[in-house]
Amino acid sequence: MATNTRIILICSGKGGVGKTTLTANLGIALARQGVRTAVLDADFGLRNLDLLLGLENRIVYTAQEVLEESCRLDQALVKHKQEPNLALLPAGNPRMLDWLKPDDMQRIVAMVAEQFDYVLIDCPAGVEDGFKNAVSASKEAIVVTNPEVSAVRDADRVIGLLNTHEIKPVHLVLNRVRPKMIASQEMLSVDDVTDILALPLLGLVLEDEQVIVSTNRGEPLTLTGSNSPAARCYSNIAKRMQGEDIPLIDPAKEGSGMRDKFRRLMQTKIF
Repeated sequence: MATNTRIILICSGKGGVGKTTLTANLGIALARQGVRTAVLDADFGLRNLDLLLGLENRIVYTAQEVLEESCRLDQALVKHKQEPNLALLPAGNPRMLDWLKPDDMQRIVAMVAEQFDYVLIDCPAGVEDGFKNAVSASKEAIVVTNPEVSAVRDADRVIGLLNTHEIKPVHLVLNRVRPKMIASQEMLSVDDVTDILALPLLGLVLEDEQVIVSTNRGEPLTLTGSNSPAARCYSNIAKRMQGEDIPLIDPAKEGSGMRDKFRRLMQTKIF
């Protein structure tokens, strides 16, 4: 394994917080910065990473065939046509859950790491065998959560398990942030979440309807060059991962400028 390859687990504990969407967008954003990036779908039960990247129709082999030695790794890796620095290793058949062990995950990740600068592992929700397999092959972690009590509680449990496995550094991404709800105290604030979880904040991702649109199209926002709020957030997180000093967004100031007010006015349906 290349010692300088960054192998990062993207995990959450709670399902539906935007972990796979973050993986897809960070993968594209890092690749666009010129670094060789692989995204590995470790959710063998409910794989979705291929859909979000628009690669579902190009899958021939998966991690299962690589482990069974019925194909080479390069045959299973699906290169993105629009972003050649990015490749996907698809999850195998859900029946893999019956026999996949941490040693198997470590072997497949080590093979991928030999060819890439970054390996992003999209971890399944929960803390069962899928999580244990994924964490066993990881060096670092990004914990994704929403500013909601249940999501934060699950993230806190995951952080404890990451510490047990001596994964470090561990960073936090706060997803689906709604500045208006935070201002009216209807949602946990950024400070509330960081105080509870005690992790360095890698970035915020603002709530953005364009995320749903891009997901349904299989075109991550970072691929299309979108200037939507979430697209800017994803790009900034990728730049921070590369060591750039990018200021964090202040939710209190988001959407308060004249340009934002004008955009909302134009989007308002009069009739």
